[in-house]
Amino acid sequence: MSSSSPAESQKPSIELRSFDFDDAEKCQPTTVHLKPADGGPAAWRILIAAVILESLLWGFPLSFGVFQNYYACLPQFENNGNIPVVGTVATGICYLGAPVVVLLMDWFPGWERMWVWVGWPLCLGGLVAGSFATTLPGLILTQGVMYGTGFVLFYYPTIHFVNDFWIKRRGFAFGTMCASSALAGIVFPFTLEALLYRYGYATTLRALALGLAVLTAPVMPFLVARVPSSEYQSTTVSNDWQCLRNVDFWVFSIANLIQNFGYFFPALFLPSIARSVHRSAAEGALLVAILSVAQALGQFGFGYASDREVSLNILIWVSCLCSGIAVTIFYCLVAKTMTSLVIFSLTYGFFAGAWISLWSQMGTTIYGGKPPTTLVSLSLLCFGAGIGNVAAGPISAILINRRLDKPGAQKFDFLMVFTGLCMTFAGGVVLAVQLWRGVKARRTRARAGKERCTEKEIGG
Repeated sequence: MSSSSPAESQKPSIELRSFDFDDAEKCQPTTVHLKPADGGPAAWRILIAAVILESLLWGFPLSFGVFQNYYACLPQFENNGNIPVVGTVATGICYLGAPVVVLLMDWFPGWERMWVWVGWPLCLGGLVAGSFATTLPGLILTQGVMYGTGFVLFYYPTIHFVNDFWIKRRGFAFGTMCASSALAGIVFPFTLEALLYRYGYATTLRALALGLAVLTAPVMPFLVARVPSSEYQSTTVSNDWQCLRNVDFWVFSIANLIQNFGYFFPALFLPSIARSVHRSAAEGALLVAILSVAQALGQFGFGYASDREVSLNILIWVSCLCSGIAVTIFYCLVAKTMTSLVIFSLTYGFFAGAWISLWSQMGTTIYGGKPPTTLVSLSLLCFGAGIGNVAAGPISAILINRRLDKPGAQKFDFLMVFTGLCMTFAGGVVLAVQLWRGVKARRTRARAGKERCTEKEIGG
């Protein structure tokens, strides 16, 4: 991450020269003053708004494991293996909808603020509507579909605003946003667990909607574009979509898909696993909080390493291999005590959570070493993650339903083994391609060497 020089940081504005087409004959030039980037009141306001929105509105679906544990105790949902579908649908839409929202921003430049004001109330409305749901399909529609759709509509325009205001210090800006998600991962599980078991899910969802509205409404006016909509010209992104013809894109996409088939299960099921080994709901929430902190540390550490030009392939292999080892040793082989579950949460969260921090470096590799200037590559990787995330719901239902007759935590064994296999195979895809490229390169060099020797013999 590079920092701006004093001269640059003190520049009060950036000028764009454009023409007033209302008077085509005079063609008098007009000057548009842009608010300073990488600092100044406007840039800090947009960053503060993004941090608050990400921590509060993204922290809720990431803590769905607490809701899932509570729903499983209710008579109307007891022994229903489809409960995880609610959480996976909410987070899955956030990923799957990324390319759609990015395309909308490209097709309708200057409308980003409108998408924000559509998505924000839809998020809160999903929580209120979910409080009246008495069936699992109702929860899936409200807490899953409505909330996820609302989130994706306002989230990517918000990232677009942050990109505009934070250019040279963009790493700092997104690192701050990531840290806010970690903080939410600590606070949300305990808060939700206390509210659910004291007041029930209906009252909790209504109180949560009200609280989120009160906390986020004051920062909504800060979400404004740096470039006025009247001066904004749609950026041609046809070149960015050329990544679909790139081999690296498909390698990373396949590995990303496989990794996300199993990635979300531990966060969803840790409270349920803790309950199955006779641990309290508070201890289950503690495991989710530990997992969230470890994820943030892993994302920061691996992201920092990728900025320091550590090999992307090595980072991918370490992330996937260590995640698989964490599942195998600290969950499957070690007795399921609270200590082993804490160690599992730390190791799995750190290494598996680091995967998402490598997306930006994957985009740089896809575009031939040049950092992408739009959200296209990010949205496509998000889409792949969403496919795995949504499919994870039905997969978890199948794997758990086959083990419902097993005592204690054994009913989750198939699920966790599947998670470990996904982590391992994701790294294996990248490793296999690199080995194939290495073999191909050696054969090419050997063939070239033979041709040179033949030419020398003929010339001699």
